[in-house]
Amino acid sequence: MSVLNSKIKPFTAQAYKGGKFIEVTEKDVLGKWAVFFFYPADFTFVCPTELGDVADHYAELQKLGVEVYSVSTDTHFVHKAWHDTSDTIGKIQYTMLGDPTWQISQNFDCLREGEGLADRATFIIDPQGVIQAMEITAEGIGRDAEDLLRKVKAAQYVAAHPGEVCPAKWKEGEATLAPSLDLVGKI
Repeated sequence: MSVLNSKIKPFTAQAYKGGKFIEVTEKDVLGKWAVFFFYPADFTFVCPTELGDVADHYAELQKLGVEVYSVSTDTHFVHKAWHDTSDTIGKIQYTMLGDPTWQISQNFDCLREGEGLADRATFIIDPQGVIQAMEITAEGIGRDAEDLLRKVKAAQYVAAHPGEVCPAKWKEGEATLAPSLDLVGKI
């Protein structure tokens, strides 16, 4: 069953952020836009390229009022070790959640049963804690932070403009659609 349009479930996790270990719960996510960026494991191959790409776009996401939470089934200790030893991961300023109990990965329905690893999955969550967008890709297919930014902007636009929707490839400032009987069969 899809978690799209559902509210995030309760969780408590240890995380690494800004040189410190912190505790994060679902209550910390509420009240602002959030991205949960799941990946299989620290010290791997595609994962650091994706996390580094998000790190390169983190300031722009912050300007949009979005907090980023990367999540793997590794511990917060492993996140710190990876942060301390990798130049790519060392530039991360967002929260790196540890999920060794699999609680968060199971809550988002992206745990690989039998492997103990999270899928390569992205979730955009609105300030009420409702999942507005999700993307899950196969192991070898990396994601693109620029497309994530586009999707965040579209989700924020739709939330702020009831009755309007963003068409394919929509970019900020472009025309939107207002679904109506008049548009049926004319697009």
